[in-house]
Amino acid sequence: MQSLKILLLGAAIGLAAALPASASSSAWYNSEGGKVRLVTSGKPDAAGRIYGVLDIALKPGWKTYWRDPGDAGVPPQLDVSASTNIADATLSFPAPQRHDDGYGKWAGYNYPVSLLVTFTLAAPNQPAVIDADVFLGICESICIPVQTRLSVDPASDPDNADDAALVKASFTALPAAAKPDFGIKVLPGDHETLVVEASFPGDPQAADFFVAGERDYMFGTPSRSEKDGKLIFTVPILDRPSTTPTDGGLHYTLTSSAGAVEGLLPFP
Repeated sequence: MQSLKILLLGAAIGLAAALPASASSSAWYNSEGGKVRLVTSGKPDAAGRIYGVLDIALKPGWKTYWRDPGDAGVPPQLDVSASTNIADATLSFPAPQRHDDGYGKWAGYNYPVSLLVTFTLAAPNQPAVIDADVFLGICESICIPVQTRLSVDPASDPDNADDAALVKASFTALPAAAKPDFGIKVLPGDHETLVVEASFPGDPQAADFFVAGERDYMFGTPSRSEKDGKLIFTVPILDRPSTTPTDGGLHYTLTSSAGAVEGLLPFP
């Protein structure tokens, strides 16, 4: 979306005042292209984690981004530093689609989507209140940054069946873990190219590979080829850190007509 304009709408889209923490789901925050709220399942698990959903209800014709928004998009972001007894929040993403808006190709969703959020408590046996600053982009012919604070007291309605069902559905929508017959193998590349071999069930024409540019990596759109009956994805490395990280890896998702899997790639 290199040439797509980003509209800043001032107070109308700017940081909203914090909403009262009075439910295990927040009120909806409305914007031009849709609305967003935060939902939790209420009770923490034995490990001190509360599961929730960043619920993005897009209007018809609008889109939002995957974890990697391309070279000019806005990925969903969640800052919980203003919260009480919340140490961390991690977003998980269902499999995206490949979009081409005429300016470039990028990964995202053109339908309402619920992103799973895992909140980690700082002190597992103590009450928690979530004050989450949300930042995401939603797009039609233009992209609009949506910025607001969503507040939730997970303990205020911990047995809400609708909230629990939404969180469970977001788990179900996530890609499965990659495995030998449905996943990727990294092949030799070079400093400017990531090359992977894909194994998957279903129609080869329906398969696609998404890799997230993180830790100062930036990737172009994968190209497809076939070698010895295997589907090969070659991904341009547009930018990379001066020093290759030695911890963690890059998130990827492989989709097919039979579903989707995800995993971590070693840093190229």
